[in-house]
Amino acid sequence: MLEHFKGYFGASGSSSSESWAESDLNTFMWQTAENAPLFIEASYEGCEALRSDDIAVPDVGRMNRILSEHGIGYEIRPPELIAVGLHQPIAVPERYQSLDEQAQDIVQQSLRPSERLLAEGHSRQAVQEILWLMESVVTAFKSLSTGSTTIEEKYFNKIAQELRTKKKGQTIEQVLAWLTTLHGYLSSPTGGGVRHGVDLKSGITINVDEGRLYCNLIRSYVTFLMAEHYRMSRRVQE
Repeated sequence: MLEHFKGYFGASGSSSSESWAESDLNTFMWQTAENAPLFIEASYEGCEALRSDDIAVPDVGRMNRILSEHGIGYEIRPPELIAVGLHQPIAVPERYQSLDEQAQDIVQQSLRPSERLLAEGHSRQAVQEILWLMESVVTAFKSLSTGSTTIEEKYFNKIAQELRTKKKGQTIEQVLAWLTTLHGYLSSPTGGGVRHGVDLKSGITINVDEGRLYCNLIRSYVTFLMAEHYRMSRRVQE
């Protein structure tokens, strides 16, 4: 049984004795515990593999109660592991009204990997994916009318600056200021380091809590910006 679970927690080969098998399994379990989704997956799949052998193992309901009692933030819903509670990402619309089908696909293809990467504990990669989405959403304002003029700039920072100038006194002006500050920090080698690399001597790493904060902030900004994009697009059509 010890050897069985060792395999699911990443070990290869057999231990020389029962006591060593127990010690080795303990080591691999502690190492895997650094990434909650992987630990849960190893436990679940190890148990499921034994179920057909008429061996008493905890069912999904029991596993989920244990996860809930300890506030782990995940729930097993075969075949998926779902982030709940603190890990749950801020909800965003399934579709943004002013985007065409191709653009809708681009948005979803960035949101889903970001959620998955964050749930797997890959915080920097999750933030990198959704930061790219935020940049892409801002470029959607290119050529849109702001009333008497249209957005002429082509790149993220320039578009954000032009929008702020032409939307003074409106909520979007402040949102773009926050968004630009966040983008600059996350891009910097001494900040998040997700765009230009991290400074290996003085840079920082993004932990899970920080990654969740950044991803949820950006999801909120993206949702607000797309609502504003829709309002501006409708005014043009009318």
